[in-house]
Amino acid sequence: MEKLKKNFAIALGMMAFLFVQNISYAQNNMAEFVAKWENGKQFTLEVVDKMPDNLLAYKPHETAMSFTEQIVHLSAAMAGMSQRFLNGDKPSFDLSAKPTSKAELKAFVANCYDYVKATASKLSDAQMGETVDVFGTSATRRQALALIDDHTTHHRGAAISYIRSNGIEPPRFRAM
Repeated sequence: MEKLKKNFAIALGMMAFLFVQNISYAQNNMAEFVAKWENGKQFTLEVVDKMPDNLLAYKPHETAMSFTEQIVHLSAAMAGMSQRFLNGDKPSFDLSAKPTSKAELKAFVANCYDYVKATASKLSDAQMGETVDVFGTSATRRQALALIDDHTTHHRGAAISYIRSNGIEPPRFRAM
């Protein structure tokens, strides 16, 4: 009986340890995401700053989005996908906004990044593991967040190519 109590106590202790580790892991993952997301926000704002005002409407081809359209698209899409796939509240700003100045564009970018951060940060690890329909495919909310990040990176990269094609040195890549 004494051996059974000892084994039970060890098993209970291990379960408690694993439970605490799992909570800590979830918090670290979100904290790491938030740090990376803030870095991406600052990098995107630097990209917007680098494009001269007179080139905000620049398109490398007549069928392409303009620089401003690329930035508005990546921003509105991140917020819209967060609202849809991450249980976001209605944003306090207009997702269909059409900024006409660099200042308005930067404010829109900042609002969208902040919205995604706030929305994702509200979700527990269990909620991040829930499965949702993402454009006809079953994915976890965690995967949806990765999609949001990938989509943002893709369009920011396109915007950087617009800067380069005008002979302007883009901002230095910010890895972390």
